[in-house]
Amino acid sequence: MNVQDFLTSALKEALHPVYLDIRDESFMHSVPDGAQSHFKVTVVSDEFEGKRLIARHRQVNALADEALKGPVHALALHTYTPQEWEARGGQAANSPACLGGSKRD
Repeated sequence: MNVQDFLTSALKEALHPVYLDIRDESFMHSVPDGAQSHFKVTVVSDEFEGKRLIARHRQVNALADEALKGPVHALALHTYTPQEWEARGGQAANSPACLGGSKRD
């Protein structure tokens, strides 16, 4: 399974995002090449209107369930309404450096 394609399809179908960016950040972690284990997901959707952050994350996690049962170890979720996204200047936070595995001091 190509995780990025799966997530893109699942999120587009359910959330009809006005903006969607899914990045495989596995290379930033102590995992084998091609692991497809760590993803940063930024999704902007009217579907999030009136929902608390935890509800948004639960919704995305439910849509990503198949991938989370397989190769995905971590999803960094950035979920916004279009108004919130505009107020942020169309930018999500950068992912922090990995401190796990062989990258610990």
